[in-house]
Amino acid sequence: MAGTGQEKTDGSFVFLQTVVVLGSLWGLSEVVISDTLKLLQIPFRAGILTGIGMGIMGMAVGMHRRPVMLAGLALVAIAAKQLVVPLLDCSIMCKANSCAAVLLQGCILCGLVSFFERFEKGDLSSRVVTGISAALIAAGAFYAVGTRLAPCQHLLSFAQHGGMVSFIYTEGFSWAFFSGILYPAGYRAGVKLNNPVRRFRNKEPRAYYATLTVIVAGCWAAAASIIALGS
Repeated sequence: MAGTGQEKTDGSFVFLQTVVVLGSLWGLSEVVISDTLKLLQIPFRAGILTGIGMGIMGMAVGMHRRPVMLAGLALVAIAAKQLVVPLLDCSIMCKANSCAAVLLQGCILCGLVSFFERFEKGDLSSRVVTGISAALIAAGAFYAVGTRLAPCQHLLSFAQHGGMVSFIYTEGFSWAFFSGILYPAGYRAGVKLNNPVRRFRNKEPRAYYATLTVIVAGCWAAAASIIALGS
């Protein structure tokens, strides 16, 4: 019984580590890739960012098969995005809509994976459908929330009769396209990484925790630097 309790404690600690590391990577992508795509005027910026977030969450599911962790990943990513508040003395509402999008993506994917796992065939097509479905539902939910929370001019342009359908057609389909590719790719990567990461943790614990510390610290330092330089 004592051993079982210790295993549960160790499993929870590993779960938390994954949430912090992958959530930090997601937050970094939201800060760095978003600004880079905007600077280069690359189209489908929101779709690409959504796909990357879905891919990172897919990696978490592939590694641990615990969908509840996806909401935690989203909260860590949101915290990274909200670095603008202390660094640039901005209002918390400055990134409210993009943070809402991240939270909705995490929670909706969490719900879909939890629901579908009992019907999951374990094949690629089922994960493609999960990624696409989560993105489309998140797009509709984001429209409903974003037009009332802190809408930008672009989002307001859809605030009319049939606006949600138009938004999903214009934006949601790109979210779904990239998510349908990157969610299963992330899942596959998570499955492949699980055993090597576990062996690394068991055989070289000091090096393992040092690596995690460097990754997390590097993500937050890079995000803070990009935000500060962008001011």
